[in-house]
Amino acid sequence: MFGDRLYLIASVVLIVLAIVIFVRSFERKKPGTKDVVLLSVMISLGVVGRLVFFMVPQFKPCAAIVIITGIMLGKQAGFLSGVMTAFISDMFFGMGPWTLWQMIGFGLIGLISAIIFNKERIEKMGGFAKLILCTYGFLVTFLLYGLLMDTATVFMVTDKPKLSTFIATYSAGIVFNMIHGISTFIFLYLMANPLSKKIKRVLVKYGNR
Repeated sequence: MFGDRLYLIASVVLIVLAIVIFVRSFERKKPGTKDVVLLSVMISLGVVGRLVFFMVPQFKPCAAIVIITGIMLGKQAGFLSGVMTAFISDMFFGMGPWTLWQMIGFGLIGLISAIIFNKERIEKMGGFAKLILCTYGFLVTFLLYGLLMDTATVFMVTDKPKLSTFIATYSAGIVFNMIHGISTFIFLYLMANPLSKKIKRVLVKYGNR
């Protein structure tokens, strides 16, 4: 019980740090109401998406939404959306030692996506370019998030991890990580263009930062 509370405290601390980073980095850019509203909407979509698909293990739209958020709203917003999506959704599913790792995993996905992709192209993306984005979504979910969570599992279940423990855990997680990666591919294919266009419309209407 006390151990879980420590992880909860650590999660809260991480959120506070992420918020501080977000606020400070956007101070010079003078973020408007639209930035906060858009970020809140994307976080809400991620949380609701995870809740809607709770009956299907690992088949979730969260990573896809975080990726789109990072690309369209920038590095800080992408990281913060990942952190908050994991934290808030775990309030419904239950918090524990895994929450902090999920927050870090989704946060990194949003951050890396913002660095790699150009937001000016995503809303018009099609064909081969769209395939690249979807494949990236699969890989970053399967490899980065999947391996991170599997590694976390090893450290959560044993005090003295061995090579055999890592191999067994990674092997057992392949199917689950594959499903998660495929779901990200599918949701990106379905949502990348329409969702990015809506975000772009809001940014243009109320003044693009």
